[in-house]
Amino acid sequence: MGMSVTISAAAEQDAEQIFRLQYLCFQSEAALYGNYRIDPLVERLDSVRQEVARDCVFVARLGEEVVGSVRGRITEDGAASIGMLCVHPRLQGHGIGARLLRAAESALAEERGATRFRLHTGHRSEGNLRLYRRVGYRPVGTSRGADGVPMVVLEKQAGTYAATA
Repeated sequence: MGMSVTISAAAEQDAEQIFRLQYLCFQSEAALYGNYRIDPLVERLDSVRQEVARDCVFVARLGEEVVGSVRGRITEDGAASIGMLCVHPRLQGHGIGARLLRAAESALAEERGATRFRLHTGHRSEGNLRLYRRVGYRPVGTSRGADGVPMVVLEKQAGTYAATA
């Protein structure tokens, strides 16, 4: 009998699994850019622990295993910055990323007063861009990550939550 993937707020004890999952999931992004020093691969476990304690972090679980994660926080301008969305490679393409986004968006709007959501992804990351467009995000600009990767910045207004893919 199969298990269902559940979405819940991350707990302190999830930080290490999130850290390991992030490292696994962002290998394909690093390969895409030929840059294995991208931010998700060089982040330290202590930083993940701090974000779990301070920010809005959700996980997808299959049993006890963390198979997906997303983080969000409110920025100075009232927008919610959403990032580090990742789903275990063996479970990608099943709507888990959209479910994680919806959970983060809902909590950030309802509990923290976000008026809009903002995220970014690498300019070559077509799969990510497709997902974000499908759930209502629109490009609003470009930036460059601290790791040098050119990024597309996308936004959507609060109240237009992600639909399950």
